[in-house]
Amino acid sequence: MNLHSRARTCPESRALLVRRIERDGWPLTTAAEAAGISRKTASKWVKRFKTEGLPGLRDRSSRPHRMPGRLDAAREKLILELRSSRKTIVQVATALKLDRSRVARVLRRHGLSRLRSLEPQIPVKRYEWARPGDMLHLDVKKLGRVQGVGHRITGDFTRRSRGIGWEYVHVCVDDASRVAYVEVLEDELGTTTSAFLERALAHYRELGIKTRRVLTDNGSPYLSRAFAQTCARGRVRHRRTKPYTPRTNGKAERFIQSMLREWAYQRPFYSSTERRRALAGWLRHYNGRRIHAALGTTPLARLTSRARTTL
Repeated sequence: MNLHSRARTCPESRALLVRRIERDGWPLTTAAEAAGISRKTASKWVKRFKTEGLPGLRDRSSRPHRMPGRLDAAREKLILELRSSRKTIVQVATALKLDRSRVARVLRRHGLSRLRSLEPQIPVKRYEWARPGDMLHLDVKKLGRVQGVGHRITGDFTRRSRGIGWEYVHVCVDDASRVAYVEVLEDELGTTTSAFLERALAHYRELGIKTRRVLTDNGSPYLSRAFAQTCARGRVRHRRTKPYTPRTNGKAERFIQSMLREWAYQRPFYSSTERRRALAGWLRHYNGRRIHAALGTTPLARLTSRARTTL
């Protein structure tokens, strides 16, 4: 139940009001003054209690019982049919000689205010590879360099560090265990990205993970010859996501969300160097101590359990 912020009564206080009048014999005016409401309002609640009992003391919808100005069912059906052919609100209103506001209200009531609502919902396909190393998800997140506390925290938009450049957070997440490897680099060129992949593969080998596949988007670093040669040397199969479908690489995308919230934007940093130093500690926490919501355990614990089951 949502009470108005300035409401004088609630169902409990209305019941007290009725009790005072009906059982204790208080005069209507006296009970209304004690409740801080008018005599007319007090009389209304007493009448509702007499006809409906305690349910009558609850709030009711302010929607009128009759709406003579509402469009009939046939006109509403025409509006929905025109909308289903991807007509805009203006086009529908012009075709039916109606006000745009009336057409908009009908579409809002049926959940069709936006044209994208006409698109069928794509079913969610969740998957998880069985063994660690079966698939590594790679992605890059561009972050602005830090030079003092910014306007996000101070609220002062007059002091902004412009032209200080960007740094690129390269991430790699194992599909089965969610163990992550992250580096902050100066760019996202093909040679830089391929070198990051080599170090990521070596890191996972130290954890006992043999990488078989990597999944990336269709960005230019991942289409470079250097990246293809790195995959060939490591005997790793390179897969790419469907264009304009970032959810295919959802595990990397979701990791980046957590990383930004819990590391990059978790507290103010006074320099990019300070932010980089904080990354190593957060990554150890993420892999070894933070309970992953989808796994119910930590990524390193999941890695250990999966390694045992595959022996």
